[in-house]
Amino acid sequence: MPYEFYYWPMIQGRGEVVRLALEEAGANYIDVARSDKKNADNREAILAILQDDNLEKPPFAPPFLSDNGLIISQAAAILQYLAPRINLIGTDEAEQIFAHQIQLTVTDFLMEVHDTHHPLASALYYEDQMEEAKKRSANFIELRIPKYLDYFERILNNNRSTSGWLIGDKLTYPDLSLFQIIEGLNYAFPNGFSKIKKNYPKLLLLRDAVKIRPNISAYLASNRRIPFNTKGVFRHYPELDDK
Repeated sequence: MPYEFYYWPMIQGRGEVVRLALEEAGANYIDVARSDKKNADNREAILAILQDDNLEKPPFAPPFLSDNGLIISQAAAILQYLAPRINLIGTDEAEQIFAHQIQLTVTDFLMEVHDTHHPLASALYYEDQMEEAKKRSANFIELRIPKYLDYFERILNNNRSTSGWLIGDKLTYPDLSLFQIIEGLNYAFPNGFSKIKKNYPKLLLLRDAVKIRPNISAYLASNRRIPFNTKGVFRHYPELDDK
């Protein structure tokens, strides 16, 4: 049976790291909320599960994955579950734990990205918190992007392998997530990020290496890859980007 993946059909958001893993592996999966060709925005499929009061182990919010009736939610938990099944896992327990650690750090980073445009409340419109967003974004570009990317670059530098991947000799799922981060920063903060990206040569090489992998390249060129937009985690507002 195919994996059933549930995430909002109009954004990459926090679910894109899971889509990338499924696509890289060539896994048999259905992007449920986008699977109805007559209704590409099939959010009812997500809501039906979220509002099912009889589920013993309900998900809190998308993304979540159903595998033959087993529902796993939270992107990092989904990837930890999928990794051994789709061959995106490290070779031993230490590598597997480290991969999960990196993925949780990615989750933290994505939350901070979201807070650049919604620093006060998710329920408020961006326009209602624009001034606060300008301050938050300036701090994010100056301090928080380097904080995280320094860490990821250090991992690449300290990998004893010359593979160019984060862990050992082979690509694992956090590599795909860092590809998504670099792509997102290029979209959301093209000016601010351009000034510091030279400090992260190995991250940029990793991004390039992921982009040309056959399954990823095909995915990026397909309509399955939702374009970046101003509804997702990474949003480009010129007034928030360092000039």
